Order: sequence, then C-alpha cells, then structure tokens
Amino acid sequence: MDKKKERRQLVLPFLICIIGLVLNIGGRLMTSTMDIPIYFDTGGTILVSVLGGIVPGIAVALITNVLIYFTNPVSIFYGSLNVMIAIATAFAYRYNWQKSIKKSILYLLILVAIGGGLGGILTMYLTGVQVDSGNQAIIAFLENLGMSKSLAWYISVLMFELFDKFFTVLFVGILLQLFPKQIWKKFKFMLWLQEPLSEEEIEDIYEQNNRGLSLNKKFYTVLIVFSLTTASICTTVCLVLFKNYSIEQHTYLAEGVAKLAASVVDGDSVDMYLSEGDDFDSYRETSQLLYDMHKNTPDVEFVYVYKIMSDGCHVVFDVETEGVKADRLGDVIAFDSTFMEYLPDLLNGKRIEPMISDDSYGWLLTAYEPVYDSSGECVCYAVVDIAMEELTNYQIDFLLKTVCVFISFLLFVFAVVMWFAKYHVIIPINAITNVADQFGYQDEFTRKKNVKSLSKLDIQTGDEIERLYRAFLKSTEESTRFFEESKKRQEKMTKMQSSLIMVLADMVESRDEETGDHVRKTAAYVGIIGHKMQELGYYKEQMTDNFIDNCVQSAPLHDIGKIAIPDAILNKPGRLTEEEFEVMKTHAEEGRLVIEKAIATMPDADYLEEAKNLAGGHHEKWNGTGYPKGLAGEDIPLSARIMAVADVFDALVSERCYKPPFDYDKAFSIIEEDAGSHFDPLVADAFLKAREEVLQVAEDFADR
Repeated sequence: MDKKKERRQLVLPFLICIIGLVLNIGGRLMTSTMDIPIYFDTGGTILVSVLGGIVPGIAVALITNVLIYFTNPVSIFYGSLNVMIAIATAFAYRYNWQKSIKKSILYLLILVAIGGGLGGILTMYLTGVQVDSGNQAIIAFLENLGMSKSLAWYISVLMFELFDKFFTVLFVGILLQLFPKQIWKKFKFMLWLQEPLSEEEIEDIYEQNNRGLSLNKKFYTVLIVFSLTTASICTTVCLVLFKNYSIEQHTYLAEGVAKLAASVVDGDSVDMYLSEGDDFDSYRETSQLLYDMHKNTPDVEFVYVYKIMSDGCHVVFDVETEGVKADRLGDVIAFDSTFMEYLPDLLNGKRIEPMISDDSYGWLLTAYEPVYDSSGECVCYAVVDIAMEELTNYQIDFLLKTVCVFISFLLFVFAVVMWFAKYHVIIPINAITNVADQFGYQDEFTRKKNVKSLSKLDIQTGDEIERLYRAFLKSTEESTRFFEESKKRQEKMTKMQSSLIMVLADMVESRDEETGDHVRKTAAYVGIIGHKMQELGYYKEQMTDNFIDNCVQSAPLHDIGKIAIPDAILNKPGRLTEEEFEVMKTHAEEGRLVIEKAIATMPDADYLEEAKNLAGGHHEKWNGTGYPKGLAGEDIPLSARIMAVADVFDALVSERCYKPPFDYDKAFSIIEEDAGSHFDPLVADAFLKAREEVLQVAEDFADR
C-alpha cells in the first residue's frame, strides 16, 4: 500500500471528526444562548461514532469536553459520560440496531440512562440540586404530587435528557441521509497496513477457533489488567499526595490562624481576663476579634485560648461555635489522653508542632501558638482546631472527580491501543493464518492459488510481522516451485518406469509369438474394470485411485514369469501335453519371485506389490481350483481377480495356434457364465457393465 493511499485513509475520518466537534460545540453554544435546560452537545459524537467508529467517537467526545472546560470547568467531569455514549453508539451501529424499532428504542433509553441517569447523579454531587427557569415548573408540579425536591429535580433531568437525545438522534439520522451509503465506509477510521479485508472476512478472523485464548482476547485481557492496575496505582498515589498536600495546607492554615489569634491576645492582661472577664473592655474587644476571625475562616472548627496549668486547661477565651456550646471563662478542662505526651512542653511554655487527635471533640488537627507577656514569658496558648472529617470529604470529592476524568482518558487509551493492535498485529497475523489454513497441494492450480492468496495480503506493517510475512511468502513460493519441479521429476520417473516396464513386458511377450499387444490390452482392460468398480461402489475401501493406478501400471508384468519357460513350450504350435502344461503353470510363481527380488531393490515402489499379486495370482480361481496356490474367494488379491477377467477375455478374443478367436458376444457370455466360479462375481459384473469401453479398446487395437 503506497503512502498516498495510506494518507487517504485518514483524510475523511479526520474531516468527519472536525464536523463532529463543530456540531457538539455549536449545539452547546446554541442551547446556552437560548437558555434552555438541554445541551445538544452529543450530536457530533453520535455522528462520528456511526461513520468513523469507536476511536474517533471517543476522541470527539473527549475533545468536546476539554474545549468546553475553558468556559465551564465542570464539563471536564462529564467527559466519561460522553465517552460512554460514543461506545454505546459504535456498538449499536456495528450490530445494526438502527434496523430494528425495538433496538432503536433500547439504544435511545441507554443514551438517556447515561446522559440523564448517571449525568444527573454526577450533577447532584458536583453542584447540587439546581432549580432555574427551565425546570422550575416541572419540579414544582412534581413536588405538589408529594415528591421530594431532589427526586423531582432528578426526574426533570431525565425528562429533558430524553427530549435532548431523541432530537439529537433524529438530527443525526437526517444528517446521515445526506451521505450516500456507498461512501459511508470511507469515513471509517482504519489504517490498513495490508490489502483491506471485507467486514465478513474480519468477522471470520475474530470467530476462529483456537486451542486457547485468541490473540484478540489476550490483548484485551492484558490491557484490562494493565489499565486497572495502572489506574489503581495512579489513583492511590494521587490520593496519598492529595491527602498529604491537604494536611500541609490545613496545617499552614491552622498555624496562620493560631498566630493571628495569639497576636490579638494581650499577654499582660491574661490574669485580668480570668479575674474580671466581660467586665473588662479589652476582654470583650478581644472576644469579638476572635469571633470575627473564626467566622471568616470556615475551615476552622474551633478557636480558643487556654492557660495550661498542672490541674488542667484554664479557659481564657472560647469562641461560640454552631452546634457546640462554648466553655465558660475560667472553666478547667481535664487533659485528654492524647494530650499527655505534649503536656511537659506546654507546661514549660514551649512551642509544639501541630498535632492530629481523635478524642471526645472529634478528629481534629490542632495548632498551638504561645501568647507571651511583655517579659517574654508564655502565659497561655491560642489554639485552633480544624476538623479532619472535612479532609476526608475533600479526599472523597477528589477521588470521584479524578475517577470521572481518568475513566474517559483510560477508555480512550484502551480504544486506541486495541485499534492499533487490530490493524498492526491481530488482523495481519490472523490473515496469514487463515490463508495458511486454506493451503492445498493437490494440483498445480491449487498450489499457485496458495501463493496468489498469500501475496495478495501485501502486509506492510514495517515490523517483525511484515518480516514474518515476507519470509513465509518466500518460503511458500520456493516450496511451490520445488513441489512443481519435484512433481515434474516424479512424472518423468514414472513415465520412465512405465516405459521400462513396458519394454520388459514386451521382451517377455516377444518370446511368445502369438500374444501380440496382449500386455497393453490387458492393462487397458484392468483400468476399465477398476474405474467401473469404483463407480459402482464395489470394494469401496480398497478401490482407490492410487490402487487402480498401481494395478494398471503393474498389469504388463503379470506374465513376467514366462521368462523362465523354455521356448519349446512357450511357442509350441499346438496344445501342450499335461507335463508341458505343468511347466507352463510355473510362470505364475516364477513371476512372483522375480518381482519379489525387484521389491528388495526398490522397497518404496508401491505398484510392485500389486505387480507381485498380479503375477502370482492371476490364474487363481474364485472357487479355489486355480493355480499356483489354489486360493479361493477374497483370499485371492483383488488386483489378481481383476487381472484374471482381463487376461481371460483377451485370450478368448485373440487368435491362438490351438484355436480361432471367439467373437465378442461369445467372450462376454463366457465371462458371465464363469462369474462366481472362475471369476469374482463383482469384478465380472463391473466388466460386463463396461462392455462399451472394453469393445472400444479391443477395436482400437484391432485397427492397428
């Protein structure tokens, strides 16, 4: 695939992403300008997910929320919801939900559940229940029906979301009609690094049966485990860092407020405060300052001033706090157990580090700031408490917001990695595997088809997979070429063997002055009988193409044993005597022995096994009265039973010194009569049913 074609694969998907962003941002601006309680900011996401696929859909969803973030920072937390909408749309379109009314309704409800259901919960958490001019009437109506304000608001969100998603989907459907369906696939975000495959071929790749997990599932499994592990670690680290940072900030705040509180307390007047209290003007002024200080720092839970003495903490000031009654001036507070380790330093007026305690007043971060008199002696401590429960709330808030943002980017990374793996690893490897699974070597056309199919893939990943593909292609081409050359050599050797067999058979037959083309005709008859038996289903397991070829190839050697018969007997003009016939009968066993010796020198020549059976058994009879061993029935080799019919028929229709040739009808009738006695009845039946082919061979040789 050339670079120009590769770039063309990206232009239209990039263009549709730009259109999608314009639709999302434009829809959001339009609805915010019109001040209606819907957003209409997912139309572009849905359009891109349909045309471009899951990766562009997620990208448009994320970028949309990132761009809106600059005008509305809260929108960044809704990115995960828009990503889910992109995934749901890509899934629904892939499985053609749009072609079914029920599934289309289900798809719409899924969008509402994501945008309104999850979105409503997220909004309630982030900003709380918000009543405005757009939803005020609906909320009021639902509240009049007895619903709580929160539930009424949530239902109104779902109602507006249904309205939003219905018109968004309808709008996208109209837009899609503007794109001719034949160019829809051109917007698909695919980066083929090989010859593109059809959707059916891709489905076949993913549906292959494997002994274990498929490559695709392994990628998913590893990526999910890695992503969750990474997300957990990153979230934990962020949470710990946030917690430490929050503690530092709260400590800094507590110390700052404590120092400020200490600065407004007159150390020289502490004893006067304890003795006169509210009657002392300076005491009232200081109390007001401490109260204002507490009021203006909402994170501070308590502000008070204690004089630490051996009998306990003597209250100098205690700012009134909502829900907690302030201690009275001069009250003595007993030391808490968590306080004891700091007591020596506090009794000596030393500065101590802020501490975190969990006692009867709750989980608090406490900062102590010494208050000095004019002589530099510590007379009391200004104390500030910050409730740590708030820190926990901050952590939970931080965690949820982090997860919301993290999920959207995690899903995007997941989709990109799987897309990359799909086109760079999974499809190329599976494409090679599928082609290899379909390899066949039965004929030249199939072998060339193997190479063509593999070459057509044209994998160009530029990495080890491409190297593997090139090596496999080269190996296949060389194997095919070697196979063709070997086949040609084998065919040449087979022809040479056949020629040598025929020459040898001719040499043997040339000693018999009356046999003529006997070996050629009987070989042809054997082939005719074999194919007819195969056609009729006789001896189905034995009657293979290879068996028939071996029989035909070895048929010319059936009388090779005649080489051991003296010429005087072999060419005697007239009938043989009983003694001479006994000598003639030995040619069958002699032939078997000759071929056995040949087998010893060529053990891999399968046809010689059948040649041995033919030579040694073609004079055996079905009823057991033949020679040389008197075998009967199926104990006689099948090739010999076939040869018996061919040999006798040719002898009947050929002229001999002791008889004239029989006509064909007479010869066929003799074969029919002797079926079941001399001949295997099934072999004889096949021969008789192949009468036309047999006569054609006989006539062809007669014309010579």
